[in-house]
Amino acid sequence: MFAAVKAFVSGQLRPGERFPSYRALAADLKIHPNTALKVVQHLIQERWLESRPGIGTIIAERPTPRKGDRQRVFAHDLDQLIVQAKRAGIGLEELQQALDARWAAENANREEVQ
Repeated sequence: MFAAVKAFVSGQLRPGERFPSYRALAADLKIHPNTALKVVQHLIQERWLESRPGIGTIIAERPTPRKGDRQRVFAHDLDQLIVQAKRAGIGLEELQQALDARWAAENANREEVQ
């Protein structure tokens, strides 16, 4: 799921493009079809994909943030990042520098794709 969302955000996958069927996704990623189906269903639920009868699954316009999205990101993902950084002996200043560099790289990648 993360790889798909990253591709949506970076512009590698664009709104209106077809998304692989869950069967094709399962075959490409060598995962169980039920797992691929759950991924596609979750991406539809999160409004990254749309299911269109007769067409298939397509990439949706980038969804607007919903109430609670920020809290979810900060509560879960940042906690994980902090724990992993402390585990690796990374201090706050080094973590901030790495975050700044990745943020800049992501913005540069997005501009290249557009």
